[in-house]
Amino acid sequence: MRITRSGVVFSVGYLVLGLAWVLGAGPQGSGYFAAWFVAVAAAGALVPGIANQVTLARAYLAAPALAYAVAPGKLGLLAVVLAIAGLTDLVDGTIARRFDRPSTLGGGLDPVVDGVLLGAVGIGLTIGAIIPLWLAVVIVARYLLPALGGLVLISLHRRPELRHTVSGQISTALIIILVGGICLFRFMNQDASNVVAGAEVVIPVATAATFVHLAWAATRRSRPAPAPEAG
Repeated sequence: MRITRSGVVFSVGYLVLGLAWVLGAGPQGSGYFAAWFVAVAAAGALVPGIANQVTLARAYLAAPALAYAVAPGKLGLLAVVLAIAGLTDLVDGTIARRFDRPSTLGGGLDPVVDGVLLGAVGIGLTIGAIIPLWLAVVIVARYLLPALGGLVLISLHRRPELRHTVSGQISTALIIILVGGICLFRFMNQDASNVVAGAEVVIPVATAATFVHLAWAATRRSRPAPAPEAG
């Protein structure tokens, strides 16, 4: 990979916005958040394509998401961050189809940044006692286990097919909507118990469905092609 023009332009823009947020919001552990923005910007300079840069926005948003998840009284801002993240998740595919060409890199980058963002949110909300620990573990596992599975396939000299799946997109959307809803209800001092109960059912079911779909797809791709009939 090499430094790209679009990567540099977007990385500089994201870095300026990120550091401005650190200076303006002054979250606890500001130095770590600033270092995160610098690290993601350095990696982002190597990422080609406008659509991939829009996808990468969710990696930057992981910093304010974590900061607001652990800070009392900031859950409304966390809901806003998740709404912005959800918007980027909706438009990056459209941008790829219209302006770029959907690529293997884009298919692999999307679940990675989703995992970084939602993993940070899950850990932060657990620290803030907003959601139970086991639910945060499910959210992290939703993205970590497929990534580990891909690494295993690569170690076995098998190239996994990196692409969006319907089940994966639906599960990510449900996690964003439900977690964002919990944050919004808590911020407005409303009873969020029903939303939490719904999340405790829907998120594990959606995660399990995603795993089943990925396993089925991997098994299907690994089957040898039928031999041609003689004659």
